[in-house]
Amino acid sequence: MARLIARSGPIDLRDPLDDSFAALVRSIMYQQLAGAAATAIHGRFLKLFADALSPAAVLALPAGAMRSAGVSGPKEAAIADLARKVADGTVPLGDVASLTDDELVARLVQVRGIGRWTAEMFLIFQLRRLDVWPVDDYGVRKGWTLAHRKREMIKPKALQAAGEVFRPYRTIAAWYCWRAVETLVLPG
Repeated sequence: MARLIARSGPIDLRDPLDDSFAALVRSIMYQQLAGAAATAIHGRFLKLFADALSPAAVLALPAGAMRSAGVSGPKEAAIADLARKVADGTVPLGDVASLTDDELVARLVQVRGIGRWTAEMFLIFQLRRLDVWPVDDYGVRKGWTLAHRKREMIKPKALQAAGEVFRPYRTIAAWYCWRAVETLVLPG
């Protein structure tokens, strides 16, 4: 891991968005899509709003507007569910910084299309929590496997145990695992 850290340099997370709702919409948009495709679709989606992106603005969109921007049916349903639940108070976002990781995950997974992975990405990239260990993330698992020169991909349960050594800074270890995928090759 030390060589990977030396090669990758200091941790550099993208800047958080000003708004938690917008950050969650972005997370939904980027699920299971390559970066360039997600960026293009997200950009077209944001152009649907004359003012700012908000739960009320999403709920006011005419039928088919999200689909015309390239948003898939499942993502449209997830974004609409998020907007409804934020608007009606089922999933309040004003106090997210004061919640524990587990409390926030439990709140967010009430939204269609938001699972543990999306909640963990929100904790890392929006709230800058330092002790998030997303053991189900393919990139973290693959990066760990590469960094430790293993032939078989580490399983989430084993990764959970292996990450304990990095507590309370497992987010940093996860970031370096993601960098490993970009910089290392599988052992021959």
